[in-house]
Amino acid sequence: MKELPLVLVTEDSDVKPLAWLKERARVVEAAPDSPEFNAALPEVAGMVVRTYTKVNAALLARCPKLKVVGRGGVGIENIDVKACRARGVEVVYTPDANTLAVGDFVIGYALQLLRPWAFFKDRAYEPKEFKQVRNTLRGVQLNELTIGILGMGRVGRRVGKIAAHGFDMRVIYNDLLDVQSQLTFPATPVDKPTLFREADIVTLHTDMKPGNEHMISTPLLSLMKPTAILINASRGEVLDDAALATAIREKKIAGAAIDVFDPEPPKADYPLLGFDNVLLTPHMAARTYSAIENMSWVVRDVLDVLNGQTPKYPAP
Repeated sequence: MKELPLVLVTEDSDVKPLAWLKERARVVEAAPDSPEFNAALPEVAGMVVRTYTKVNAALLARCPKLKVVGRGGVGIENIDVKACRARGVEVVYTPDANTLAVGDFVIGYALQLLRPWAFFKDRAYEPKEFKQVRNTLRGVQLNELTIGILGMGRVGRRVGKIAAHGFDMRVIYNDLLDVQSQLTFPATPVDKPTLFREADIVTLHTDMKPGNEHMISTPLLSLMKPTAILINASRGEVLDDAALATAIREKKIAGAAIDVFDPEPPKADYPLLGFDNVLLTPHMAARTYSAIENMSWVVRDVLDVLNGQTPKYPAP
């Protein structure tokens, strides 16, 4: 009987896909650089990673039998795809897994920043206080606003669809590619300066292609309206957090919501701490039950490659 392939799972996986994998492969669950991880490398045929495992030339050199790396998620910046392919190692991922979850999260971010909720929990407002809060706090309606989407990939399109069809917002976007034929909602392509100048909500949905580090810094932030907000649920590296903190402190923009960081987690001196008009979350946009399971099903493509079949989602 043929021995089952050895697959190394380096970060958390949903229970159901992991059980499915264990029926079809020998599985070692081990964090990077743990003794178990290091011991498995010489024999591993497949590797399943998430966000924090770096698959580079140095790691590949320690995996002489490796045939496939599966990234449970959308971004593949932590995997040197070129180095993998040079060694005959296929890379697969899950580009559709968390589109709905992240799109929902971004719109939720916008609503929390643009509407004063004035929650109460431990005590009821006194009658006078209740009326004062109700009579003085005001928000804006999303149908009155323009949303600017930087990066009109899967998540960007989901956000645009919700904004246009769900809230009747005007949608503008900037992308390196001509994606107009892929849109199912009204949206206007613009250059980056126009996007930052006209949008009431700027939401970032870019990857970390070479040259994208700190792409969003003072020159673009200075173009934003003082009533506008910025949302980053894409990659921490694309945003200059210090420049954003300065813009908020000087009231150049109205607020921000940040779900991704560089480094991650952020350090104690992270410049966006302490603002009432900044929402910070620990990389939570894709953390729904369905999205986590969907990302974990990358194991299907991993097994397909190990069995000599064509994977559904090879990395570009």
